[in-house]
Amino acid sequence: MSDGLFVGGGGENYGEKQFLALNYANRHGLIAGATGTGKTVTLQILAEGFSAAGVPVFMADVKGDLSGMAKAGSETHKLHAPFMERNAKIGFDDFAYADFPVTFWDLFGNQGHPVRTTLAEMGPLLLARLLELTEAQEGILNIAFRIADEEGMPLLDLEDLRSMLVWMGENRQELSLRYGNVSVASVGAIQRRLLVLENQGGDAFFGEPALDLRDMMRTAADGRGQVNILAADVLMSSPRLYATFLLWLLSELFEELPEVGDPDKPKFVFFFDEAHLLFDGAPKALVDKVEQVARLIRSKGVGVYFVTQNPDDIPEDILGQLGNRVQHALRAFTARDRKALRMAAETYRENPRFSVEEAIREVGVGEAVTSFLQKKGVPGIAERTLVRPPSSQLGPITPAERGGVMGASDLKGKYETRVDRRSAHEILLERAEKAAQEAAAAEREEEEMEAKEREYRSARRYSGTRVARSTSGASTRRDRETPGFGEAMGKMVMKELTGTTGRRIVRGILGGLFKAR
Repeated sequence: MSDGLFVGGGGENYGEKQFLALNYANRHGLIAGATGTGKTVTLQILAEGFSAAGVPVFMADVKGDLSGMAKAGSETHKLHAPFMERNAKIGFDDFAYADFPVTFWDLFGNQGHPVRTTLAEMGPLLLARLLELTEAQEGILNIAFRIADEEGMPLLDLEDLRSMLVWMGENRQELSLRYGNVSVASVGAIQRRLLVLENQGGDAFFGEPALDLRDMMRTAADGRGQVNILAADVLMSSPRLYATFLLWLLSELFEELPEVGDPDKPKFVFFFDEAHLLFDGAPKALVDKVEQVARLIRSKGVGVYFVTQNPDDIPEDILGQLGNRVQHALRAFTARDRKALRMAAETYRENPRFSVEEAIREVGVGEAVTSFLQKKGVPGIAERTLVRPPSSQLGPITPAERGGVMGASDLKGKYETRVDRRSAHEILLERAEKAAQEAAAAEREEEEMEAKEREYRSARRYSGTRVARSTSGASTRRDRETPGFGEAMGKMVMKELTGTTGRRIVRGILGGLFKAR
């Protein structure tokens, strides 16, 4: 089967060779199994297969092991030796060691190219999830984004949002009449959550230059797809930031890519490791959005593969959309484990040769129960499968080797230097300074008028009539007062939308922005 990725094969008590068909690879998939059963190796061989077929992939390196894809494996490597015998069993005759074109990324910029986005692109829904806000606090956040959109004040980084919240607190009475109650307590709670996020290093994620998705969706000179590896070992200490970032990236792919229907092979494959973090404690509204994106993004040519310990970590409506499955061993030590095992077995098409439930419980390390979509998208019969060995190195490369890959990257220098352009913080600061200057000028003018009045009254010689204070100065000052809420920002809106981006701003399915050309 030349149009599929070879996953593994037979041997005694096993079925035929198993392939993941490229024309059904955008129908999404699941890699599940208990810790230590071989999920990482399966993830690695699928990434190798997609890259070899010219499909760029993205995956998070939670344990640091996947960095080995940048280096060819070796027969002398202690982790590769046991696989030689397996190749003979599964009939993997054309196996060869090889490295793959890897680009390293890191939200913190230490182990890869920095990854950034703007607050405006993330949107209030995902940001509220990241900050763990209440419904009332999320409402305040939505007001902040609405005002920023209407008045042309870009929210790029955390400093912009802080300044916007301070301004909202100072003008809460007027804003409450227009948008609903703006509570000082809610504003303060959001500010505290922003401080926690900053202390966790989340401020490094927001700003410019923002990630250009085209830098991930590339092919190497030899036609192989780029393997994008996100360093996530440190990031996992902030699991909410990790999950929100991956969901943001998925939503960006959905918004940016055109419809392609059912392509011969995916345009991009996205692996979501530790997928349970996305759904733990997630509000129903967010889960519904994820389901919607998962259902629709396949028509953009994007395949999404969830990697997790147990299939019941994935909501049922999303699990039902995952047609390609690799199920490693599940341990059934508790009543909950046994229930999860039965449910996992029931999602497979039965094989009369063996019990799927028993097979899931009994398969060893590097073995799995697999089922891949076949003609017309019909799920294949469950098969016990010996997973093929990877061609690249098992285990991490050294820091020096990683540095060499990063130094040779054609993206070197593109994202390393942070850019701070005029945005909400600067605009609000300019407004405050202008208001202060106008107030000072008005005060000086009033003092001058009073001094002139005193001088005039003291110079009277013949008339005892009281000189009335002129009201012309007050009238003049009223004429010079700052324009109303909407009028003052009208020109600024047009300047920001036409002068800085030249594109209109549109809110996407998850509350972020995409640019309509």
